[in-house]
Amino acid sequence: MIHASLNMKLTGWFQVGWSADFVIGTVKPLRYFGEDLVAFRCKQGKLRIMEAHCKHLGAHLGHGGCVVDDGIACPFHGWVWRPDGRNARIPYQEDAPNRTRQLKVWHVLEKNDSIYLWHDVQGRDPLWEVPDALNDFGDHVQQFKFDPPGVEARSHWPNLHLHPQMLLENIVDPHHFKFTHHTKDSPTVLSEQIGKWEWRAKVGFGRRWAEGRMPADATLNTIIIHWSGMGVSINVEHTPVGVRVVCINSTPVDEDTAEIFATYWISQTEDNPAAYEERLNEAKIALPQDVNIWHNQIFREDPALTASEWPGWRKARTWSKRFNPDATIEQQEWVPPTSPLRQATT
Repeated sequence: MIHASLNMKLTGWFQVGWSADFVIGTVKPLRYFGEDLVAFRCKQGKLRIMEAHCKHLGAHLGHGGCVVDDGIACPFHGWVWRPDGRNARIPYQEDAPNRTRQLKVWHVLEKNDSIYLWHDVQGRDPLWEVPDALNDFGDHVQQFKFDPPGVEARSHWPNLHLHPQMLLENIVDPHHFKFTHHTKDSPTVLSEQIGKWEWRAKVGFGRRWAEGRMPADATLNTIIIHWSGMGVSINVEHTPVGVRVVCINSTPVDEDTAEIFATYWISQTEDNPAAYEERLNEAKIALPQDVNIWHNQIFREDPALTASEWPGWRKARTWSKRFNPDATIEQQEWVPPTSPLRQATT
């Protein structure tokens, strides 16, 4: 276990792959939150994720199972399980299928060219929506066109010794930019919007932002950092040559490890593949620097913070407790006294 106070059974949406990796008929084994899962895309095009082991004799559907017209067939004896988890048929038995057994089916969302899995120990339906990475962050993003992220614009780090909490605390840590990412100065925190399930901050780089000489609604040389629960973060960076949007998502695998998925969208500014590749490579520099820190970091329950750091860390740690399955009602409901985010529908 990474730390006794950090529970990996978090509530929220968590990325488990990219849509492009699942063409119709694809079957893949997955393992997250300490559970074996199977993901498959039905012949109708819908992606499903279910518990992995057949209710017959326990074979893993993700290892040799195949998509058929009415669901997924077990590789061991051919039992077919429908997308709703119920048994559709037993090929060597003519009478009715087994109606007493059912596979658990997980909520799945395809958005931002990604596949998100909803996890909640209490079994609740999804409590909020995942933001649209290209349409929920203002005109300075929507004025640009973006190509779908190809393989070169997707990164995956498995087997990491970290907890999503370590990533979340970057939202209140402007000083790491200077030392980890080698920026000239630490950015200036310009605004925060904290809702029940989402947290958005805007930081500005450069003297004009630090000295308060930029209009409040300006976006040049800023990063908007948006957390949707503890599993999904979207960074919108407005640079002098355009906008780049980076989703950095962490997903627990078990009590000791997690994975990180990163997706990069680079705005179109000219029809020049070399320029796109250069800008993409520039956008991809920072995250490996962070991953190297997080993977080798330990979680300090009582960190030796400076007086200026304490308010941000206290706020982040209080807010994050609501996603823990052991959270009290008060911890789940508490919202800091700041500008509220648009609350998602459930």
